[in-house]
Amino acid sequence: MDIATVDRVLTTTRVVRRRLDLSRPVERDVLERCIDVALQAPTGSNAQGWHFVVVTDAAKRAALADLYRRAAAIVAGMYGDNPYPAGDPRARQFPRMRASGEHFREHLHEVPVLVVPCVEGRVENAGVLLQATIYGSILPAVWSFMLALRARGIGCAWTTNHLMYEAEAAELLGLPPHVTQVALLAVAYFTGEDFKPARRLPARERTHWNGWGSQADRA
Repeated sequence: MDIATVDRVLTTTRVVRRRLDLSRPVERDVLERCIDVALQAPTGSNAQGWHFVVVTDAAKRAALADLYRRAAAIVAGMYGDNPYPAGDPRARQFPRMRASGEHFREHLHEVPVLVVPCVEGRVENAGVLLQATIYGSILPAVWSFMLALRARGIGCAWTTNHLMYEAEAAELLGLPPHVTQVALLAVAYFTGEDFKPARRLPARERTHWNGWGSQADRA
């Protein structure tokens, strides 16, 4: 296994909003192959209760985009001008992220493919264990799907805002009541040459050795 290639894919798989090619279709066989790859991900008790609803119909894409826009307007108000304190590196990145989100909101209906990953089971009345099991049985597959797309030059934006109107989305897509939607993925080839690793908080600050808050050096 070429570690450098693997690391490059893992560190350059971005949430793509501005650079989605809205004019180029994504081939069905490529999508199907990426889903094949995704379904090799781990799943709790080997239940394999995952489903990928692939939406290419223009009217349904527009309807999903409308649900997303309605929810995004509410979420944007919750953030305010900038939720991060001065000096926090995320504060510097926030204006660009917000502008990217606004562009995405305006053009989501034009994205050639929207994918709604779902999993069998509901979490409304479930305890933490069952919630973690249900989400843990689909989210690794969703991330594998994004990585498989990235390796083929296809960008993807993972969003969840539409879940504010989950029932309306379920009715639009004819989803049965025992199924839970976990995301809305905007899928398109990306423009430009490549992506770079993102600026993240230092891993050292987010790593705890043998208990929360212990960031001691290795012996």
